[in-house]
Amino acid sequence: MCIRDRHKGVYASVVGPQLETRAEYRYLKIIGADAVGMSTVPEIIVANHLGLPVSAVSVLTDECDPDNLQPVDISDILAMAAKAEPDMITLFTELIKEL
Repeated sequence: MCIRDRHKGVYASVVGPQLETRAEYRYLKIIGADAVGMSTVPEIIVANHLGLPVSAVSVLTDECDPDNLQPVDISDILAMAAKAEPDMITLFTELIKEL
């Protein structure tokens, strides 16, 4: 992950663990979601309740185009997360240095 790979968007939170259906992905796209995930939002809610400042970073591990939905192999999702891990370590190590 490079700085140029970062994107802003609307993150939709769903209850997990699950993989959405084609219809669910279409609905999320219609309501303006750019990404969907099972975590991040619950953690932010708890942090807000505790009065903690929050910043979030998500790694997107699966492209979920409802018009071209392919069967998902969980090992592919885990491999994508593992591929992002070194860059995430660098990102957070540098961020912590700045704090």
